[in-house]
Amino acid sequence: MDRQSDPNAHDAGNGAPNVPPAADSAAQHDITLQVGGMSCASCVGRVEKALAKLPGVNADVNLALNSVHIRYDSARHSVGDLAGAIRNAGYVVEDESMSFDIDGMTCANCALRVEKVLGKLPGVTEVSVNFAMERADLHTVAGQVDDAQVIAAVEKAGYHAVSRNKSDASVDAGGADAKNTGIDKSLLWLGAAIILTAPLVAQMIWMYLGVDLHLAPWVELALATPVQFIIGWRFYRGAWMALRNASANMDVLVALGTSAAYFLSLYNMLAAGESGQTHLYFEASAAIVTLILAGKIMEERAKRGASAAIRELMALRPRRARKFDAVNGEVEVDIAELSIGDIVRVLPGERIPVDGKVSAGESELDESLITGETRPVARVSGDHVVGGAVNGTGRLDIEVTAIGEDTTLSRIIRLVEQAQTGKAPVQKMVDKVSGIFVPAVIVIALITLGGWMVFGATFETSIVAAVSVLVIACPCALGLATPTALVAGTGAAAKNGILIRNFDALEQAHNVDTVVFDKTGTLTEGRPTVRDIKPVKDVDRSDLLRMAAAVQAASEHPLARAVVDAARDQGVKIPDITDFSSKTGAGVMAKVEGRKVVIGSEAMLVDLGIALPEDDFINQVSEYESRGQTVILVALNGKFSGFITLEDRIRASAKQAIADLKARGINSIMLSGDGEDVAAYVAAELGLEEGRGRIRPQDKAREVEKLRKAGRHVAMVGDGINDAPALAAADVGIAMGGGTDVAMETAGITLMRSDPALVAGAIDVSIATRRKIAQNLFWAFGYNVIGVPLAAFGILSPAIAGAAMALSSVSVVSNSLMLRGWKSRGDKS
Repeated sequence: MDRQSDPNAHDAGNGAPNVPPAADSAAQHDITLQVGGMSCASCVGRVEKALAKLPGVNADVNLALNSVHIRYDSARHSVGDLAGAIRNAGYVVEDESMSFDIDGMTCANCALRVEKVLGKLPGVTEVSVNFAMERADLHTVAGQVDDAQVIAAVEKAGYHAVSRNKSDASVDAGGADAKNTGIDKSLLWLGAAIILTAPLVAQMIWMYLGVDLHLAPWVELALATPVQFIIGWRFYRGAWMALRNASANMDVLVALGTSAAYFLSLYNMLAAGESGQTHLYFEASAAIVTLILAGKIMEERAKRGASAAIRELMALRPRRARKFDAVNGEVEVDIAELSIGDIVRVLPGERIPVDGKVSAGESELDESLITGETRPVARVSGDHVVGGAVNGTGRLDIEVTAIGEDTTLSRIIRLVEQAQTGKAPVQKMVDKVSGIFVPAVIVIALITLGGWMVFGATFETSIVAAVSVLVIACPCALGLATPTALVAGTGAAAKNGILIRNFDALEQAHNVDTVVFDKTGTLTEGRPTVRDIKPVKDVDRSDLLRMAAAVQAASEHPLARAVVDAARDQGVKIPDITDFSSKTGAGVMAKVEGRKVVIGSEAMLVDLGIALPEDDFINQVSEYESRGQTVILVALNGKFSGFITLEDRIRASAKQAIADLKARGINSIMLSGDGEDVAAYVAAELGLEEGRGRIRPQDKAREVEKLRKAGRHVAMVGDGINDAPALAAADVGIAMGGGTDVAMETAGITLMRSDPALVAGAIDVSIATRRKIAQNLFWAFGYNVIGVPLAAFGILSPAIAGAAMALSSVSVVSNSLMLRGWKSRGDKS
């Protein structure tokens, strides 16, 4: 006997019997996760301890590789459970994002089934399937799952998947073409169904009008059969796929209901004989199929309308660009071939292909679909431009500063998609209801059948009532109620220049009762200019500006840039510096031509032991600050030498923005690093409830936390890196679009125009979207709560029940579509 083939043979090395694996070994899986944030042996212990709490999980953490090898029971835990345990311990599990278009889903139950199937794939940590957008988004362990595995799993579940993990061009165009082709085919099938069903329905109408006109039974059979089994085959196929996967969806209800009506009619016809009179329900089965097919087409068109905003944004991305250089002149290239630093030439009327900086030329751009700004915006040499904007009458040469996924338009699309594919908390409740909806309706239909027969009705009457129950139930309306409103609401917001990153931001925004504003760049233009230079006696005015500009040239603060710009405008040559240092929120210092220069606040100079001037000089400082100007003090070689005043103009829309918030019962507070007098002046000008000065960056987050602990629902509005902690601390962080990337990535909402009036708009769209969700859920539940009992009591015929089912989804989606016309109140266009 071959030793290797003998199951009872002993291993020669250790004498251990070669025991067959346990019965449940098929459920044992091995996986390696990359973990971020581990720094020492203590971290290793925390990760291992977190995973050890999961029964049947063995983990081996490798600190050097920042990885953890896990053996787990897949019947008891998913990869998502493992990743969740690690995250709860305070570490990061590195993953990849994947997206797929899913075709063939007919109701929320289908989305739940796809979600469940994909969630079982080894390596998937999180999955969300959006029925309204017909899309699946997955987070997977890097390298563990590929497109083919996901597509195969979806196909096995009875649906069709197309990967979106390709170039944007192929995804955008391919997806749109496939949807249009599907609708066109459905229209042909609907046309055939209407032609075949019309005589059957007409016969029924004639009977109601008292006209004794009947089609021959065999004619009814000939008309109804192709509608039932050829045009209606999609319902049988969908029902079979659902049942095969131990699930139930809308197709099960339609297939059961129409089949019952059809075969009851066929039985009656055969039992009555060729010339016998009997009740036939062929018109009911054919009408149900036709009406539901019509409803699905209208629903599909409506869903595409709800998601139109994202397609409009995608359509803004040009595929080709006119690359220009001195050697080759103009050469048309694919966008993917461009590199940062290249020069592209844009002619009048063309779209800007990439983000960049104008290197030559001047024109005006239409940025309405990107920022919501309806008026053309002037752009000259040195100005930044965004890809997707439409060039006006001038020719522009643009230096490329961002390409691919780093462009503003790509980031906007990514943010909008991120929000639209999320799930509201209420949607999770609806998903649970949808999961038991179809089985519950089938039980109600059986009870209806039995109840009618118990109370003496004929089998025919009983089954007609049961059919009506089956076909009036509306699982689609439930599944569409929340996501269509969310898609339409976030899309409308994006068209108005308001980007909502996720549903949490949308959910919280409607509760806001206090808005905290940063001053510089938010309520003011963020471009301060030097107004006055006041040296003390014996100090030359030009020399004071030159010394100050030299030190400020090393800083990126807007006030520093204003001082440098003023020096350059006056032709002052700025010298080099050494020993530069800064004190956040206080000032800067350095050595210039052997002299120590200190620039900053009164507190900073006092801390350094620099004596301040007489009272009359300080009174001048107070007078400037009382007029809203910022004053920076300058000391040379340890002696106070003068001050420079700067003014940052209040944004034109700021006063109206505060008034809009006040009209909504929302308090407005301003936190600024400027002096108390400046803050008080701006607060008074704008009508703010409160304006505080001398607030350091780290204090902003503390102030926000204080307000929240006091029971306020706080939105923080800012634009700078120093605002990021406060944006994160607030219930809702709102970043101004002209601000830094850090602020935009931290905030839940981004305003693409630097317009504080959009803050009220962001709150309004949150309220409007939530209102639509509530309305949709009311109608979706209402249809079922009212319709099912009416059908069970025999008040509704099967055909009318089928029409009600079809119209339920259409009405819910159409209600959501009304959000597409939403405009921010400040938008006069």
